[in-house]
Amino acid sequence: MDNIELAQLYFKLFSDKNIAELSKLFHDQVTLTDWEISAIGHQDVVAANKNIFDNVDTIKVDVVTIAENRNTVIAELLITINGTDTLDVVDVISIVDSKITSIKAFKR
Repeated sequence: MDNIELAQLYFKLFSDKNIAELSKLFHDQVTLTDWEISAIGHQDVVAANKNIFDNVDTIKVDVVTIAENRNTVIAELLITINGTDTLDVVDVISIVDSKITSIKAFKR
């Protein structure tokens, strides 16, 4: 699986709120940073994602554009929460040895 396919799988599993499969994509030292969250390490990043999932009924990620440069995937996303609220987000995902090492999300 190439890096873009891995990122697309991440977005699908995130949309499905599938924390068990999502956690398998993360490196042990993964980091997650967005406009509200900062988590370091596999356990904390999984917990941060679980907290997001627990606080929404539905969450859907639509990829608008996606590009790769070496070990980094950059994706423009439309994230719909509970079927009504939409966020315009850019994710910068770093990948090493087919594991996500860093997720940086920026709300536009």
